[in-house]
Amino acid sequence: MLIQIRQETTYRYAVAANYSMQILRAQPQDGAGQKVLSWRLSIPPFARLTEGRDAYDNLLQTLYIDRPHSEITLSIEGEVETADEHGVVRGVAEPFPPTFFLRQTELTAPDGAVEALAASARAASDGTALDLAHRLMEKVREAVDYRIGETHAATTAAEAVGHGYGVCQDHTHVFCSAARFAGLPARYVSGYLWDDVDTEYEASHAWAEAYIDGLGWVGFDVANRICPTDAHVRVACGLDYLEAAPVRGLRRGGGEETMEVRLRVDAGAAQQ
Repeated sequence: MLIQIRQETTYRYAVAANYSMQILRAQPQDGAGQKVLSWRLSIPPFARLTEGRDAYDNLLQTLYIDRPHSEITLSIEGEVETADEHGVVRGVAEPFPPTFFLRQTELTAPDGAVEALAASARAASDGTALDLAHRLMEKVREAVDYRIGETHAATTAAEAVGHGYGVCQDHTHVFCSAARFAGLPARYVSGYLWDDVDTEYEASHAWAEAYIDGLGWVGFDVANRICPTDAHVRVACGLDYLEAAPVRGLRRGGGEETMEVRLRVDAGAAQQ
């Protein structure tokens, strides 16, 4: 499948900011199930951009602005050719052993309710790690209804289960929390998702990956109750949202900030 991605993000400040830094993890990399055909990031002419990689080998672009400014607009256009690998992740760098991803973070720290989800999934499984992960995906999705606008970037896994609702970020945090509690290495993944709804979105997508002996890393899109397909474009991974967020930043001055995101993901036939 040929996935076309167009995104425009605009930051506006009530008063001029003196300095801004934006850390972007928005550009996908080639892997067994995806090939980046083109990618372009457009930035303001007064900004400076550096490129590198973080500890997880995610592509990292850092934007610096050291002059007064009241607005920043970042535009992305890209095409990625994808193939359905049935959720199995191959062809990506792995700087850490799977056991590293048993670590919990502040966003994934389990409470009694999350631990109960893990226990319920284990009891329903056939005893294999793969079936445990599938059962856990279902249990988390049943426990956390999909509801936009009710949670935020700092919502923890325990809070999402307590609320009983959240978005893909929350589903992913809960899955990672419960999987790690159950002894299954799990990590947070950010990326893009195409669906057949002709609309624009205000955020990218997130899902989890769990390490299964004999298969390696396997993706689990809890929000949609599926393993990733050729409709998914994988971008970055980490222990939680903070380590794989598409954009994070800081600034000096600026007063109140508003952010507008327009994201469109389209699909066509893959090139022959």
